[in-house]
Amino acid sequence: MRAALDLSTYLVADVASITGRPVADVVDAAVSAGVGVVQVRGKELGAAELLRVVERCAERIAGRATLLVNDRLDVALAARDAGFVVDGVHLGQSDLPVDRARDMLGEDAVIGLSASLPAELEALRRLPAGTVDYLGVGAVRATPTKKDHPEPLGWDGFAAFAALAAGLPCVAIGGVGPGDAVAARRAGAAGLAVVRAICAAPHPRAAAAALRAEWAEVAA
Repeated sequence: MRAALDLSTYLVADVASITGRPVADVVDAAVSAGVGVVQVRGKELGAAELLRVVERCAERIAGRATLLVNDRLDVALAARDAGFVVDGVHLGQSDLPVDRARDMLGEDAVIGLSASLPAELEALRRLPAGTVDYLGVGAVRATPTKKDHPEPLGWDGFAAFAALAAGLPCVAIGGVGPGDAVAARRAGAAGLAVVRAICAAPHPRAAAAALRAEWAEVAA
């Protein structure tokens, strides 16, 4: 059975954006404040080092939130093989095809996909239903945490894309954070995926709680 997805407050735990403290501490604080999905991203790390980070995060989350690994299907599989609860992966357009990832992870896994172009939706429609669980759509704004993002969509562009997304929930990512919940909801977002708003915050738990409360207020 796939993990229930609460995409409303989504943390991309980017290792490069977390300095001076363990990644697992930030993740634990965010989940304790109600973050529903944690994606561990360590693009600069080798497989062994990223695996250690993922395993520590899995220990601290202890099933309280959905845990995903960015890009690295091999790391997600290795952590699962070692007995850690890793729910799945979030993949980019240049990563392993999502249908292959589904075959390797199984029907119980959660698979997210980054998308921002209509052609990417067309390719997705050719896949069996259930191959992908949600889309990470952006960048909404330019962001230094992902330098290879396409031209920013803005909220109007996000809304236009989400309207074509064949019923898949769309999470807004890229330069989003506090104060964006109202615009995100109006644009059809299922949630906000943040990096620096929590990773770089002096008090990650308080930052996550504020984001969670903001979303709950506009969703009421």
